[in-house]
Amino acid sequence: MKPEITDASRPLGRALTSLRGQARVPRLVAALLGLTLATAACGASPAQQVAAARAARSTASHTSESPVLPRPTGPHAVGRTTLHLVDEHRPDPWVPSAGPRQLMVSTYYPARPGSGGAAPYMTTEEARLFLQEKAPGVGIPAEALSGTRTYAHTGARPAPGRFPLVLLSPGLGFPRATLTGLSEDLASRGYVVALVDHTYENSGTTFPDGRTLACAVCDEPPAGGPAAIARSRAKDISFVIGRLTAHHPAWPYARMVDLRHIGMAGHSIGGNAAATTMATDQRVRAGVNMDGTFNAPMPATGLGHRPFLMFGAQHEVPGMDDTWGQAWSSLNGWKRWLTVVDSDHGTFTDMPVLSAWAGRPGSGISPQRAEEITRAYVGAFFDLHLKGIPQRLLDGPSPADPEVTFQHP
Repeated sequence: MKPEITDASRPLGRALTSLRGQARVPRLVAALLGLTLATAACGASPAQQVAAARAARSTASHTSESPVLPRPTGPHAVGRTTLHLVDEHRPDPWVPSAGPRQLMVSTYYPARPGSGGAAPYMTTEEARLFLQEKAPGVGIPAEALSGTRTYAHTGARPAPGRFPLVLLSPGLGFPRATLTGLSEDLASRGYVVALVDHTYENSGTTFPDGRTLACAVCDEPPAGGPAAIARSRAKDISFVIGRLTAHHPAWPYARMVDLRHIGMAGHSIGGNAAATTMATDQRVRAGVNMDGTFNAPMPATGLGHRPFLMFGAQHEVPGMDDTWGQAWSSLNGWKRWLTVVDSDHGTFTDMPVLSAWAGRPGSGISPQRAEEITRAYVGAFFDLHLKGIPQRLLDGPSPADPEVTFQHP
């Protein structure tokens, strides 16, 4: 796939292929398409993880057709463009010989119906590297994964109006495509979404020159550990905001962005990066951490009175992760701490859908419910805090969502 829009292009050095690094102690990542991440999140030994991965490889099966993501729930059709952005003022933090920091960003936006062509899920090479790193040996064709059914359209004409901007940051080792379902849903509900791939921090990112760069910091966290990655991501996000909102913006539809209403959500270390970004960039007015350890701690002064949602799997109940308790105590504005019963680390991404398609569905919450709950609560949060629309869903437990627990530490 050739990206639709190129801001700049430079040669980049090759990087190391990846496994996921964890906070405090590096751990092997579970085979994401073969089993859930609950094992790694709850601290299984490396030997147990390897055994589980081998069992998954020996028993996994999959359909010949591509996965299908749930349809977006909002009233708008969805468009997508792809941006290649280069920060000429910042060397790449992980591979300095590569030159300036370069990022690939998928921008989703409310579009006019009936315009544009189908947007691919990821490139075939991105899919091949993702399968190689996360589900080796299962025999899934890369073309089947890259052909995952999505609902955004490239070249779609933008809908009239101005819309809040939401930045999305994926987990370490996860390509940005794994937040496609959430991105499309937010755009359908009336948001411009900038979904960022943080180069050298995921299984593979394809650039306009055709090269796909793998992870350089996943086998062994860099100096400063995961906290350094979260801080680097905050710089990435601030740079992207600047390029989207500049007097001469990188995105041709930048007039759609309501500059007064900008939010951010992230999964795993991307969720930590949401808080880290808010601590240094006042333009971000509201944030969501989806199941991410706060490796880079929340400032002692919190985030002022800006709202923040802590949205975790069942292993993030109070008392299980000290960093969540510390972050909660630091928050001074509107805040909620929600956990999802029978969930795991990948619940807030497209992974439940992909895992079920691969023949290894989790034993807990269904893929459909995982997507429904993530979309509903993240969407409600931004509807409340970026659009000012009251949301009873966030006032307390709902009989319609018995899986969601409101924590009161």
